[in-house]
Amino acid sequence: MIQTTSDAASKDSPAPEKLVGADRTLAVLAALATYPDGVSLEEITSAVGSPKPTVHRALSALRRAGFASQTGPGHYVLGDDFLRLAFAHHQARPDHVRVEDTLTALATRFGETVHYTALDGDSVVYRSKIDPPTGAVRLTSVVGGRNPAHCTAAGKLLLAHRLPDLAAVETWVGDRTLEGRTEHSVTSAAGLHEQLELIRARGYGVDDQENEPGVNCLAVPAFLTGPTTPSGAISVSALAYRTPLSTLVADVETIRAMTGSPR
Repeated sequence: MIQTTSDAASKDSPAPEKLVGADRTLAVLAALATYPDGVSLEEITSAVGSPKPTVHRALSALRRAGFASQTGPGHYVLGDDFLRLAFAHHQARPDHVRVEDTLTALATRFGETVHYTALDGDSVVYRSKIDPPTGAVRLTSVVGGRNPAHCTAAGKLLLAHRLPDLAAVETWVGDRTLEGRTEHSVTSAAGLHEQLELIRARGYGVDDQENEPGVNCLAVPAFLTGPTTPSGAISVSALAYRTPLSTLVADVETIRAMTGSPR
């Protein structure tokens, strides 16, 4: 007798494991999360593959915990307490973890390095970095590394939210001499204020080889901890010969859409 592939699979593959106890309750919770408008007891029983009485008991346990709510006879949705805990956990997660998928998508889209940075005094700190999936030339930036805020796209963008006028810029600069990293770097309080004004008007920041020769950058704000003050900035840092700054600027709406940054 010739054994077919399906015959072999039925003999060699173990039977699906029966869900019991806490595993069944968690399976019901996971299934419930896939129905934002709610689901009937019959539908969730079919989705989980357990008898209706056992699914009903799991739903009762979830309701007692506030993780499920009954909105009508035999109709259930995720409970408010579960949503509150989930959102509180999401808000408390480190920024660099929450933004990593976005950075990966941008690096793949543009074929360039993408950073998430935060402002720390007069520097930007790289919290996360994703290199493009292809390409032999990579940037030397490292997570935890710093660069002067006044000559990076991300730094200037974040300063634009912190320093609303020339007086604030002058106070921030103080007695320091702004470092000229390249011939394109801004080195005066007046020049920096002018750039910050332009950033506020545009809603994004740029670095036209101001921090490193041959590297340009475009940054948009990231609002991960509140709707009004950026928690940091997401920036696409590109080799100028490969991706000119004009290309990034022309595609700024794509970058905004991918990061959820407001216009």
